[in-house]
Parts: sequence; C-alpha cells; structure tokens
Amino acid sequence: MRTLTLATLSGVLTLSLTIFGCNTANRQKTYTPAEVKLDPNERYILTPKAPAEPRINGVKVFGVRPGSPFLYRIPAMGERPIKFASEGLPAGLLLDAKSGIITGRVTEAGSYHATLTAENSRGKAKREFRIIVGNTLALTPPMGWNSWYIHYNRVSDVIMREAADQMINTGMADYGYQYVNIDDCWMKKRGDEPYRDADGAVLSGAKFPDMKGLADYIHSKGLKAGLYTSPGPWTCAGFVGAYKHEAADARKFAEWGFDFLKYDWCSFVPEANGSPLERFRKPYQQMRDELQKLDRDIVFNLCQYGMGGVWKWGGEVGNCWRTTGDLGLERDTRLPGFYSIGFSNARHWEFARPGAWNDPDYILIGWVGSTQGSKLTTLTPNEQYSYMSMWCLMAAPLIFSGDMAKLDTFTLNVLCNSEVIAVDQDPLGKQASIVKQTRNEYILLKELEDGSKAVGLFNTDEGYNAVKVTWQQLGVTGSRTVRDLWRQKNIGIYKDSFEAMVHPHGVILIKITPAGK
Repeated sequence: MRTLTLATLSGVLTLSLTIFGCNTANRQKTYTPAEVKLDPNERYILTPKAPAEPRINGVKVFGVRPGSPFLYRIPAMGERPIKFASEGLPAGLLLDAKSGIITGRVTEAGSYHATLTAENSRGKAKREFRIIVGNTLALTPPMGWNSWYIHYNRVSDVIMREAADQMINTGMADYGYQYVNIDDCWMKKRGDEPYRDADGAVLSGAKFPDMKGLADYIHSKGLKAGLYTSPGPWTCAGFVGAYKHEAADARKFAEWGFDFLKYDWCSFVPEANGSPLERFRKPYQQMRDELQKLDRDIVFNLCQYGMGGVWKWGGEVGNCWRTTGDLGLERDTRLPGFYSIGFSNARHWEFARPGAWNDPDYILIGWVGSTQGSKLTTLTPNEQYSYMSMWCLMAAPLIFSGDMAKLDTFTLNVLCNSEVIAVDQDPLGKQASIVKQTRNEYILLKELEDGSKAVGLFNTDEGYNAVKVTWQQLGVTGSRTVRDLWRQKNIGIYKDSFEAMVHPHGVILIKITPAGK
C-alpha cells in the first residue's frame, strides 16, 4: 500500500492509495485514489507545492506578426530572485534578466528557436521557446482573467490595476496567465453624451480616465491588456458599441495599447441582414479587417454564442469563438451547468487548431459575483477539478472570472497546476475528442505534441464508481506508463487498459506514454 499526503486548507488529509494486481501476468493494475470516501465539501488539495528550484512554465510556441510590439513575461516558479537568460532570440528582441520580460519587435517573418533559462540559488532550468513570426496569433489558447462575473458595472481603472497586481502576487502569472481583460461597462453609458471624440473614436467613462495609462501599467508587469465592445450600437449592459465606428475604435484600441478584444453580439440583431451565414459572420469579418490594418497584435474573441455554426468558420475570422450561451446563466440540472456547456463545446473538437479555439466561456470558481455582490462557488471540490480538467482537455481559453482579491489556496491549486495547464497549452493544438459518454461516465482523449495522450475519466454519477478506458479505445497498443496529472506522479505501467475509482462528479486526469520513455 502507498500513502499520499495532501495539504488542505484545514490541515492535512492522508489518502491511502492501494495499487493491486488484477492480472499479474499482464501487469494489469487498478488505481484507486477514491478509496477513502471524502466529504464532498472537503477542499482537498491535489496540486503539489511548487519547488524552490526554478521551473519554467508557459507556452512553448508564441505567435506575433512582423513588426508588431512583442511582449512576453517568462512564467517561472521557484524561490526568488530568479535570473533569466536566453539564447537564440531573433534580432529586435531583448530580455530583462531580472524580470524575465521579453520586449521589442521582429521584422522578418519566420520560425525562430530560442532557449530560455531561469536560475536561482537552488538550481537552473531550461526550456525551448519557438517564436513564429507570421499572421497567426494565439497559437495556444489565451490564458488570463476577465472582470465580468465578479465586477459587472462596478468595474474601474483601480480594479483593473489591482487585478494585474494580483495576477503577479498570487503566482498566477508564473503559470502562464497573462491577459487582464475589462469586460462591459468601461465606455460611456447610453445618455452620457458625448460618446465619441472629434475623430469618431469611442470615449471611456468616468471610471476609466486614462485607458492608455491603464494598458501601460498592465504591460509594465509583463502582462497583456484586453477590452470589450459590441458590433451593435450598444453593449449588453447599455454602453456605447462600435456600430458604424469600427475603424476608428480599432485604431483607438491600438493607440491605447490593448492586446485582446472581446466582440459581443448584443444589440447587433436589428442590424443583421443577408443569408444566415452572412448575418452572423459579417460584423466579425468587418472588425477583423480593421484589426488586420493595425501595427499592433490584438487577439480577437468572437462572442456570438455559437450562432450560425461559428465553429465552422470562426477560425477564418477570429482566434476564439463562443460555442454556447453564457455559462454564468446556464441552469443546473442533475449536474452543474458547466457540464452541459462543456458537453456541447466538446462536440466541435475537429474545428480547433493553433490560432483558432472553441471557447466554452470562463472559469467560474472561487468567489464569483452577481449584480448584488459575490459568494463562494457552490461547486464541490470534485466538480471544480472536473471543470478545469475538461477545459484543459478541450484546449479552451483559460480565462478566470472570479474575484482576484479573494484567491485562496484551494482555488489557486485548481487554477495553477503546471502539468494540467500544459495539456491545455500543448503546441500541437488538438482539442480532445469524445471516447465515451453515458449517463454516468464521460471520457475525453487529447493528442499531445510529444506523442503521448491526455485522458480524462469523469464520473458524472452521484456515487463512487470505477471508470475504465481500454487502449483499443485510445488507439494505442503495448505497455504504457500512466501519470496522474493532478497529483503529478506516475502511478504504474498498464498493458491494455486503465481503470480508476472516481469520486462523485470527479475526474482522474492522466497522461499515457509508451513504457520506458
């Protein structure tokens, strides 16, 4: 018997994990992390504590257009201070050794291979880093934070700056989170004229007195700034949209220095015309054309709720696209609402690729809000692990929209597991396909760049159940090493199948590789 000790918010929880042979000749084993039946509300922590020696996280491939401003903060764990260095960066880029922030411009298109290093008193880490200078952005799904589901119309310049500080101070940035995105309500509200400046560009509201200063502040931390508008005359909350001012607004967003744009359908309905496909595509194509004219890279998020089969054409227009309605409004059934959103999004797996991602909406855990205030999520710990696992397997944008000021140890353990995030950020850019779906089981398979496979075994039942997957279902043969990604440990060699006991509404997220590799 092996014993695993997991730190929790309330002390120490010890799980006895028994690994026993079911078929000695074939070295078949059953992994039973759910042998100890936990209180479903016990906030048990699976992610191991970050080591003192340096470890570099984040993307392995980064896209930028020729001549556009380049900004990348190397995400690294480990005892500070850390000294950063690089080899092979293309001409035009400089790395600050103290902050780990890379800035500059690359004018020549091409693929550049660099090596990043991070060194402290405990050791040294290296990581390969490929820079693709071309016309494709978001070569891996965007990661960051959005203001909507916690601040709504209360959002302000002060709140956004504090969120940037918190992304650094909590360590989220050290795992690859980089976008700090304002949602609705930053511009002027209907009736608060004038709405635009002399050049026709949108004006910000009183709570955002200096949009360029805000973006500069976020950039000073090596992070990126995002904002929101609508192709209609008004946003969902009744603030000024971009209708008939798309070019002026796009230029202004670039002048301010923003890096991400969420474009929300909202009040465009009366303006939509043409064939069904043209109606849904036209306003996004129009803004895309304006963004392409800029000398600044702006990742483009199509928020149009899956209309017109957007997964079929969204990659020709933007970098990620919503496939469903708002997750925050999705009603629970026998399962929390994120399951139905995830199940729907997962069906479109064939359309995802580098630079083009299905977006099932935000990660709503920790303290989440309403127009009246905020409260701690009602999702059980098992459900939160399932939520994050599903989003990572689906190569979804990882955009947290809870309270950055109330991030606790458990929530950070869900958001900041380097091996789980690596599944989402894998450079191959494949979204997981559905292996099996029944009332009580859900299995997803994601192909990874190194030839290994990430597999999620979800128990969607209310009881403790065994979930099994065979190598035939995964399209592999021979002995395989299985690694538990949440616990970051190898759990054995399996010949032709893997089975695990899984907690109610829980998950076992594994990576399988050929034995001996």
